[in-house]
Amino acid sequence: MDVTSAKRGEDVNNRQEKLLKEIVESYIATAKPVGSKSLCQKLKCSSATIRNEMAYLEELGYLEKNHISSGRIPSEKGYKYYVNNLMKPKELSDKETRKLQTIFRNHELALSDAIEACVEIISEMTSYTSISLGKSSNENALQQVSVIPLKNNQLVAIVCTDRGIVQNKQFTLPHTIHIQEIVKTCEIINKMLIGTPINEVPERLEYEIKPIIADKIEQYETIYSIFSKTFSDFTNKNNETVHVSGKKFLLQEPEYDNVEEVRKILAKFDDASLIEKIDSDNNKEGVNIYIGKESEFDPNVTIIKTTFHKNGSEGTIAIIGPKRMEYDRVVGLLSFINKELNKEESNG
Repeated sequence: MDVTSAKRGEDVNNRQEKLLKEIVESYIATAKPVGSKSLCQKLKCSSATIRNEMAYLEELGYLEKNHISSGRIPSEKGYKYYVNNLMKPKELSDKETRKLQTIFRNHELALSDAIEACVEIISEMTSYTSISLGKSSNENALQQVSVIPLKNNQLVAIVCTDRGIVQNKQFTLPHTIHIQEIVKTCEIINKMLIGTPINEVPERLEYEIKPIIADKIEQYETIYSIFSKTFSDFTNKNNETVHVSGKKFLLQEPEYDNVEEVRKILAKFDDASLIEKIDSDNNKEGVNIYIGKESEFDPNVTIIKTTFHKNGSEGTIAIIGPKRMEYDRVVGLLSFINKELNKEESNG
């Protein structure tokens, strides 16, 4: 976990750790500042002792005083200390385990579809916003290109790679071009380019396929441009995909209880540069936690994420919630997903 400060030290004793843990978990559950009275029975201490300990933790920067009440809430430093030293990841229930395993072990699903389904389920399970960011690597090779004619001279060109990545692009055909000429071009491409690394296909299409179809097909320029655009889109975008699920959950949190805050957070989900930051540090293994300002997304959120490198694809699965997120539950969930993806990779 990437939490670089608030390591366990001699400045906090056992009782203070228990107190901090209680305050963090109470605030996560209720979103209400925690007062000394509610803690006396749990910690078997007097109210005066609790108040002194809370004042000390506040002095160290682990707690903050809420301006509305006399209760305390965790600071970012307090959350970090909790995550590093006091929290234990929560195991998934059997039902949750089965639900996720059904997706990851369904070999008929393309990896991108499995990741999207996983993100939807994560949001349902946690009531937080989930996001997946992925791209295919250049290890993908062309497996097949095909075309499907639609109504009103519409056509869909489909590109499949040997790693299970599928992309499609829709075109409108001029009335002068017959679908059979498109099919014939498709056959030539499949015969000559299957097995070619996907990033090399546009160049081979230009120098090897174009002269052949120029010889065999009358309006070859138009047909060539259809396939050229299809492959260029595939390689230029590097098959970048972003899938967001459960934005509504973030908006239900009290941190976003006014219209201005809602506008700000929704605008951030539409900001490509901010979304890209979620995918940064994707060489870090395991589960990584970015709290508040560390997230570089919004000072009121925590982002917990894991990365995957599988079947020529790589990407990030992230869960975004308030700083008072259920860390134990989310870390347990993403740890399980990380293991499942690695397990599939080693078995595949």
